Amino acid sequence: QVQLVESGGGLVQAGGSMRLSCAASGRFFSTYAMGWFRQAPGQEREFVARISYAGDNTYYTDSVKGRFTISRDNAENKVYLQMNRVSPEDTAVYYCAAARSGFVHVRANEYDYWGQGTQVTVSS
Repeated sequence: QVQLVESGGGLVQAGGSMRLSCAASGRFFSTYAMGWFRQAPGQEREFVARISYAGDNTYYTDSVKGRFTISRDNAENKVYLQMNRVSPEDTAVYYCAAARSGFVHVRANEYDYWGQGTQVTVSS
């Protein structure tokens, strides 16, 4: 099966930047849509961003538009989430997800594979 491994999380000060990475196994990575979700303590998992299989179509939840950027490098089987001007409201466990469909929306059940998550904590 496909394995996803997130990295790059940690503690960051409000207003700062952080870059999350997701490394994927499998030869079909370039055909998968990829997404980032996050889950804060006591909250349900929420959609953050997604990117199409070719990287030419992206979509973001309103709260991160203009601050976060999702990108991918199909040659390296990696997807990234660049987080700029972070705030304490961004504190959560961030999950990388993959969908066999090249184009997906924002529902978690549209994704087939999930990573273990990486903690992002933003201090004020």
